Amino acid sequence: MNAWTSYERARAGVRNVHLRAVDVVIVVSCAFAALLLLGPASWTPGSTRSAVHFAIFALGPLVLRTLESYFPRHRLVAFAANFWLLPVLSLSHGVLSPLVTAVTPVLRDAQLVALDQRLFGVQASVVLGHLVPPWLTDILMICYYGHFVWPLMLGVVLYFTGRREGFDEYLLALSLFFTFNYLFYALVPAIGPRYFLFFAFDKPLQGLWVTAFLDSVMRLPTFARDCFPSGHTGTTLLVFVYALRFVPRFFRVMLVPGLLLIAATLVGRFHYATDLLCSVPLVIAVVGLSMGWSRTLARRDPVARPVTMDAIVRP
Repeated sequence: MNAWTSYERARAGVRNVHLRAVDVVIVVSCAFAALLLLGPASWTPGSTRSAVHFAIFALGPLVLRTLESYFPRHRLVAFAANFWLLPVLSLSHGVLSPLVTAVTPVLRDAQLVALDQRLFGVQASVVLGHLVPPWLTDILMICYYGHFVWPLMLGVVLYFTGRREGFDEYLLALSLFFTFNYLFYALVPAIGPRYFLFFAFDKPLQGLWVTAFLDSVMRLPTFARDCFPSGHTGTTLLVFVYALRFVPRFFRVMLVPGLLLIAATLVGRFHYATDLLCSVPLVIAVVGLSMGWSRTLARRDPVARPVTMDAIVRP
């Protein structure tokens, strides 16, 4: 009897750690990448360094959600746990090279160029280079960098306005999109028109003030085989969907800059038209999966609890 009582007391002190759907996606995908880099892909240059990064990404949700269970009213811990996807997306792109090299060591630009020619009859980036004036190119290139801003801003708005269901579903969709996006990078690596079709352009990308600088910055990342499908286009469309559903005012603010961002993927010579086209079904798929998960969860737990800065841990 005393032993049973001791067991119950010990069990009562155990904290329940609740992983959200986005946490599961991060843990599973990053752990798989780390194991692949330590195993079949260990022959690629930089595989160990990339494996360490992905292992840290995978451990993040487990550590942060555990801390959150012990400190449910600690705002900084809750914020870090809910936004762990941000550093994962920011840093994982730079360590993809060993994975992509192991899966598909040859470029697929020639096939994408041929597909563009068959579907559209032209190379969109080459044609637009003759049509878009330099002042507009400047605006488009500035909007292109909104790829890093709009997804974060929407997440912050959903989080701090207490739209818990929308916030969770949005992060799940975002994590699924990038998981599949990076998978396609590995299956169809391509460097894009600015490199592969270099001799098709009669002059460098022309702007009035900032184009040359912004274009040069985009040549700095160590990983450049990231064209198919267009992550910039897909992310923007995903933000469109969730902004329209949950924060219509935000959607109205970002609509024009978002459309210009998508146009900049072609004008800036970053993507083939096929890259943009193929991002659409991917967005539809991840939104459908995320909505299905959210509805399933809502049927199991119909009580709505808003996101707060005090505690985001389910009882």
